[in-house]
Amino acid sequence: MLDHDMRNLIDAMVPISRFNKGEAGKIFEEVASSGVKIVVKNNTPTCVLINPDKYKELMEIVENYQLLVEAEQRMKSATPSDFVRQKDLIEKLQITEDELDVGDVELD
Repeated sequence: MLDHDMRNLIDAMVPISRFNKGEAGKIFEEVASSGVKIVVKNNTPTCVLINPDKYKELMEIVENYQLLVEAEQRMKSATPSDFVRQKDLIEKLQITEDELDVGDVELD
C-alpha cells in the first residue's frame, strides 16, 4: 500500500520548469485526467493544481464537516427546552404529512 501511495505522490509531482518550457497546457490536461498535480520548485511543493470537480468535492466535505462540528457543539449545550416536537414544527410551518411523504423539505 505504501509503495502505491508513494508512486501516486511521485506521479502527481510536476517541476515548475515544465511551465517555463511552455508545457502548461499539457500539465492542465494531466490535471484534468488525474485530478491533482503538485507543483515543485527546488524540490519543495509550492502549489497544488486540482480539477474543478475534485475541488467542489473537497469543499463539500469541508462544509459537511463544519456543519457536523457545529451540530455537535450545539448538542453539548442543548437543554430539553431547546427541542421542538416534530408535530409542533409541522403545524408551525404549515406542512402537511402528505408533503413530507412526497418530496424533500429543506429547512435552514
